[in-house]
Amino acid sequence: MSLNQESVTEALKSVIDPNTGKDLVSSRCIRNLVVSGADVRFDVELGYPARSQHEPMRALLAEALAKLSGIGKVDINVSSKVVAHAVQHGVKLLPGVRNIIAVASGKGGVGKSTTAANLALALAAEGARVGLLDADIYGPSQPQMLGIGDQRPESHDGKTMEPLQAYGLQAMSIGFLIEQDTPMVWRGPMATQALNQLLKDTAWTDLDYLVIDMPPGTGDIQLTLSQTVPVTGAVIVTTPQDIALLDARKGLKMFEKVGVPILGVVENMSIHICSNCGHEEHIFGQGGGEKMCAEYKIPFLGALPLDIQIREQADGGAPTVVSDPDGRIAAIYKQIARKVAVRIAEKAKDMTHKFPNIVIQNT
Repeated sequence: MSLNQESVTEALKSVIDPNTGKDLVSSRCIRNLVVSGADVRFDVELGYPARSQHEPMRALLAEALAKLSGIGKVDINVSSKVVAHAVQHGVKLLPGVRNIIAVASGKGGVGKSTTAANLALALAAEGARVGLLDADIYGPSQPQMLGIGDQRPESHDGKTMEPLQAYGLQAMSIGFLIEQDTPMVWRGPMATQALNQLLKDTAWTDLDYLVIDMPPGTGDIQLTLSQTVPVTGAVIVTTPQDIALLDARKGLKMFEKVGVPILGVVENMSIHICSNCGHEEHIFGQGGGEKMCAEYKIPFLGALPLDIQIREQADGGAPTVVSDPDGRIAAIYKQIARKVAVRIAEKAKDMTHKFPNIVIQNT
């Protein structure tokens, strides 16, 4: 068989993207395919950030093409391009932000903020431009976790605030605007208004993803955010404990009611491994997150261990993904981040910018 575009394309169909489970040809990721004699060159454009996967994917593609008779030089360029995807009906996208990921839990104490910080950092580590908004007005924790609690945002135009920078993230929190020990004794409407200002008056710049660390529960702030903020999808954080799962279900149902897709569930504190003897123990129960996902037919994104390093690194202002980027736990966070990004990439794209505004005037 002579070497041509058809034979090369057929060979490439055998390569399955391990992150999506689909071949790269049917996923329309193969671009600019050129066959010149025995030489082949083409681009692979992924719809999600996966910097750590580029070389393994290039190797898989080269291996598939090496089986073709008469193949010569193979030039493969792998890259990622994140676009805006559809949000709730009637809600406009936020300027400078393509996709918003809400990280939520039905109750406090399940490690939601730690997960949100590491998820944002993992997306950034995979090559995305990422922002992190601390939406917990009453108990902001991201300034401490990111190690920038002593900094204050500036305004260049007197109208918007510049987000602070930490480990490549753009970050904003009420914690940057108040003293650390100042309680926010505000009723729901005031807290909601403050949160809207933090979100919309921050000069987010060219973000692929804005991760919102939601306050725990399903109260006024959560409902207002879900109805007025253009959320691409939500990630639910829970522990295997039955009580936590009961509340996680409430959070899931809240997002369903307002038309926000559930990207999946993260089970935190899934298992404890003794640092002395290596004994494994399911302190908070076993398999609860996976059972909930099976019940509601939503993806199980991954399970994280109950590990003292996660707590120490977050408290120290350098979460696990940046403290130990090549470690086992950071690899789990990055895998979860890729799954979240793939789920978003599979959603319908936002096409509102394609249509002109229609204005009716009396003449």
